[in-house]
Amino acid sequence: MRERLKMIAELPELNVLMFSVLLNLPWELWQIPFFGGMADVPHWKGVLECTRATAGDAVISLVCYSIVSALWKERRWIARTTQAPIATFVAAGLVITAVSELFSVRLLGRWSYSALMPEVGGVGVLPFLQWLLIPPALICLVRRQLR
Repeated sequence: MRERLKMIAELPELNVLMFSVLLNLPWELWQIPFFGGMADVPHWKGVLECTRATAGDAVISLVCYSIVSALWKERRWIARTTQAPIATFVAAGLVITAVSELFSVRLLGRWSYSALMPEVGGVGVLPFLQWLLIPPALICLVRRQLR
């Protein structure tokens, strides 16, 4: 039983998901004022919305991890990586985020930005910053956990 738990704990995918949630949830909560109407929603609704966004962030992280794993043909790339896989991981996240934000904000109207959100090309700057700042921390934490 102990060996099986150890094997599960050492799955890179599980660690990517776990640390993605732990890093992205505070980010989602702190950027509430930058999204239209979020500062005024009831507390529990705001928590649920941020949790849903965090789940989306975790899925994006896992997709980006899988893209790099497929390109480098190595599931444990994250444990002993060089700059190229990290850059690919971040770039994939930026592209997915840009497309997701454009569709969700401009086409589907699922959410909006408040006047506080700086934008570049119709996409909020904070989602871009999220994908520039969190992935290096995510990779460091996963790498440390897998050693």
